[in-house]
Amino acid sequence: MSTLYLFARIAGTAVALRTDEIEAVVRLKEVSPVPGVPPHVAGLSALRSRVLTVVDAATLIMGAASAAPPWPDTGRYAVMCDVGGHSYGLLVDGVDDIAAIATPPLPLCGRVDRAWEPHAQGVVENDGRSHFILSIARLLDHCGSAQAA
Repeated sequence: MSTLYLFARIAGTAVALRTDEIEAVVRLKEVSPVPGVPPHVAGLSALRSRVLTVVDAATLIMGAASAAPPWPDTGRYAVMCDVGGHSYGLLVDGVDDIAAIATPPLPLCGRVDRAWEPHAQGVVENDGRSHFILSIARLLDHCGSAQAA
């Protein structure tokens, strides 16, 4: 049995997101900042008559602002998802591919950057390149934990 993954980049790192957690991938052209929110919350955006909480995945994981320019005219890629009845747009640096992977995920081996340890659940390969497997729900759960801290 194969698993369908979206292959993307977050903070310059290759990641794989299971497509059963994803509603769509969109380009967000505008995000309205919200005062008083943690740095990983980029703001709010309206899309298809829905309000999305926009989370900068690079800032959440690495603790620093994403290297991508804040809002270029072309917009930024966001992975749309619904977690716990709330709509989110998870900002990623770029989207590379979508593919079904038949082989089971590999365990994390070697040295993994401390920032990625709580988030990476394993590794899959696509086009000869290794990608960390991330769970969007788990990542956003850490988002709530980071906000509470």
